[in-house]
Amino acid sequence: MDSEQINAVKRMQSFIEAHRTEPITLAGLARAARYSPWHAARLFKEYVGRAPFEYVRQRRLSAAADQLCAAPRKVIDVAFDFVFDSHAGFTRAFTRQFGLSPRQFRRKKPSVVLFMPDRMRSYYPPATPGNAPMKAKTAQPQSQVVFVQIVDRPARKMILKRGKKATHYFEYCEEVGCEIYAQLGQIKQAIHEPMGLWLPQRLRRPGTSVYAQGVEVPADYAGPVPAGFELIDLPPCKMMVFQGPPFDEKNFEQAIFSLWDVMKTYQPELYGYEWADDDAPRFQLEPVGYRGYMEGRPVRPVNKAKAKPARTKSAATPHPSQKKTPKSGTLQRKR
Repeated sequence: MDSEQINAVKRMQSFIEAHRTEPITLAGLARAARYSPWHAARLFKEYVGRAPFEYVRQRRLSAAADQLCAAPRKVIDVAFDFVFDSHAGFTRAFTRQFGLSPRQFRRKKPSVVLFMPDRMRSYYPPATPGNAPMKAKTAQPQSQVVFVQIVDRPARKMILKRGKKATHYFEYCEEVGCEIYAQLGQIKQAIHEPMGLWLPQRLRRPGTSVYAQGVEVPADYAGPVPAGFELIDLPPCKMMVFQGPPFDEKNFEQAIFSLWDVMKTYQPELYGYEWADDDAPRFQLEPVGYRGYMEGRPVRPVNKAKAKPARTKSAATPHPSQKKTPKSGTLQRKR
């Protein structure tokens, strides 16, 4: 175990206990952990076994259950104390956790196990040869190599969970919870791993977010859809997939921003394509250090009648990352 990571999780747990009756955000937890929001959330799940906001919800509900039995207060007042925005929402969450509504719980005072903080162990394995922690290489290449591939996507369906106003992962995690990715990963007939999505206008619903999370399933999928999720159809499309170089996972944000810088200047027209953002959701895969950050954006072949004439000597030089696009197959790997 990494002592610094364990201390970071302990700081997040202390922060949660001190702010149970106040709004808690992933940014706040990250400040307590002294890590980036994404890395803080991953550490918490790894060491505690629960996503941060699942843990927060269970701690609040347990404290609420204690109060319901200790004092004759209105259920709605207890709900507001623990940052639930409605009586109905509090009752649903409370009933899921304890199997009884708040009123039934107060009346029956059942013997239940309340969810208490999972304190991290304060000991670490001895640093003997063979189990000493590996030090990550921090040296970064002078120039970033980005691989690009055109991928044909067939007609398929997607199981997704929408947010409210989220435009990126961290806002989504605060609105919906950080455990959605894990729920999507349990769908057995998934074609690929779960992904973050920026939905085109035609796939959005009024009052829902641009950013969502989902997983693709076959076009003939007829299996269950988890409560609160929905199943949508996606037509065939082409995706231009970008893959950055491997990175130290502590620097995942820099890996994302670096790839975004490349994508902003990338000119698909040089290779016979144009952006087609209405055709499908733009997606991002979970940043995993060993494979590099990956993101895909929909494209379509350029109409030859609209094709630009050959460039002259005065034309702008393409970005260094714009190597010749492979026609098919897996992404090129760095040798």
